[in-house]
Order: sequence, then C-alpha cells, then structure tokens
Amino acid sequence: MKYRFGYYDGICNTVQMAACPLLGSNQVGYEPTCYARNIEVRSALIFQMATLIIDIIALFMTVIMIFHIRSKYTAVGRKEMVLFFYLYFLMTVLDFITISGIIPISSVVYPYFVAGYLGLTSAMCWCLMLNGFIGFQWAEDGTAASLWTFRLSSLLIFGVMYFVSIATFKNIGALSKAHPIGLFIVYFIFNPFCLLVYVVLQIILVVNTLDEYWPLGNICFALVFFIIGQVIQIFLSNKICEGIKHYVDGVFFGTICTLLSVMMVYKYWDSITKEDLEFSVGGKGNVWEVKELLHEDDEFAPYAGQAANTIGHAGVSFANTGSVYGAQGYPQQQQQYQQQPQQPHYQQQAYPPY
Repeated sequence: MKYRFGYYDGICNTVQMAACPLLGSNQVGYEPTCYARNIEVRSALIFQMATLIIDIIALFMTVIMIFHIRSKYTAVGRKEMVLFFYLYFLMTVLDFITISGIIPISSVVYPYFVAGYLGLTSAMCWCLMLNGFIGFQWAEDGTAASLWTFRLSSLLIFGVMYFVSIATFKNIGALSKAHPIGLFIVYFIFNPFCLLVYVVLQIILVVNTLDEYWPLGNICFALVFFIIGQVIQIFLSNKICEGIKHYVDGVFFGTICTLLSVMMVYKYWDSITKEDLEFSVGGKGNVWEVKELLHEDDEFAPYAGQAANTIGHAGVSFANTGSVYGAQGYPQQQQQYQQQPQQPHYQQQAYPPY
C-alpha cells in the first residue's frame, strides 16, 4: 500500500489506530491487514491486550515521575514540566479506552473519545515545546504568567485539534473523512514539529549553558526511541504481526518506545535541574543528628568528688590536677585541701510502737 500525503489509507492498512475506523469513504472505515489477537473476557472482546499492559505500566511510571518532579520544590520549570506529564497521563488513559474496545467502535460516543485522544496528543507536544523555552528565561518559571500561558495555550491547541477531529469524522464544512487533510497535517506535521523544536532548543541550552554534555545523551535517546517507535508502528507493523503470528503488532512496540521516550525526557529534565537544599522542604527526615549525648552527672562531677573520669572543655581532665583550676592554666595553689575524716555514723535504733 502506498502512503499518500493527506490520506490515512496506507497508514491504517498497516497499523491499527483509534481514528482509522472513523475515516474513509465507506461506512466501516479502514482496517489493518494484520493486527494483534483479541481475547474474550465475559463475552466481551478486548483488543490489543499486550498494548494495554504497557499502558498500565505507563500510568504507574507516570505517577512515579510526577511524584519526583513535585518533590523537587526549587527546581526550575517544575510546575511547567509536571503539566506535560499530566497530559501524557490523560492521553494514555484515552489510548487505553479507545484501542481496547471498552467503548465499541459503533458507539455514538466513540468519535468524541478519539477526538479527545488526538487533542491531548497535540496539547502534550505543544506543552513539551513550551518547556523547551523555560531554560532561556522568556518568563519567570512558576509564576502566574508562565503557568497560565502553558495552560491556556495547551487548552487552545486541544480545542483546535478536537474540533478538527470531530469536523473530519462528521464531514463538517470543508473537512472530510474521505480526505482528512487537516487531521493529517496536525497529527503528522504539527506534532513532530513541536517535538523537534524542543530537542533543538535543549541542544542549544546544554551546549551554551551547561559545563557538561552528559544530558545530551538523555535527550538523544528520547529522540531515537520516538523515531524507532514511529517507524515500527507505521511501516513495519504488518511484518511484525505476521512474523509473531498475531500475538503483537507494531502498536505494542510503538507504545513501548513512546513510554521510553517520555521517561528519557524526565531523565533529561532531572539531570539539568538542581535543587537548592537550603530552601527545599522535602518529605525526608531530619538530616541533622546528635553524635553524642551529654551525661547529666558529668557536669557536676568536679564538685561531687567524681572527677576521675570527667573531661572538661578542650579535652582537659580534672583528675589528679591538685586543684579544680590547675588544669586550665591557672597557677596551682600551694594549699591543698585535705580530706576531712569521716564522722562516725550512728545507726538509729527503731523502737516498737506504743
């Protein structure tokens, strides 16, 4: 099948995508030539079971990454970066719902969930691109101006992509599901463009700002994982599916590579941000600890006749000094206090009570 600009027929005949059943000139949409096996759970068919497991793992990993980002209280761009992971979390949830068959393709709400998935994908790419400008201090990170710029612009991108998707699925206006040129441009040109801008900005930032180039490895791995995932998913899905006898297809490997790419983006951000421990308030315990406790008897030992094991200031011992001042640099007194003889101790005899 040939791939044509502005058409989904070649792509949808290779890989199973959520939007494929809603596109095309016929009523059934496009179907892939080879796709992963389905399983039946209580008379319900579940599609892409292996991919759903990866989606569940991605949700758990995203929660962990969000927790670590939020714990770096003084890191640059913390609130802006966590918004990107929120969008990725929501996108993964909708991906889980749309490709699994939880919502049937014939359902009237299915196009709206697919439009939401496509809108979140574009908003996520846009948010990541904006995060690329944080290091250049175009606006003070964490301020209302920066945060609301991220939120409103991401919401705008989501709304535009959502409208384009619904209009394409419903043949509204000049948009048509037989020739989804608008959907194609946004999904296959605008989204990769945002990701490319982010990568270029980070390379410039690391080369001109940081003293070491190790973070470039993380961002390069993220780019490589993303490219590999898209190539496998779009061009090699049928060959993989036929070779593994329909157990998995390109969607499975594409989802894995997308997760790895997002994890490397987190690793890159974590490597270039330093937390100021002086002003951070973390959930860790108190790092200060008392090495040695003072004994209450030691303070009064010179006066209680227990100076044999008492250590004074600067490690000076009071034992055998001849005087309580002799060990601290004072002239030793000639007169020694002699120990007074102990007085005889009389034991009181108890008398029987009357």
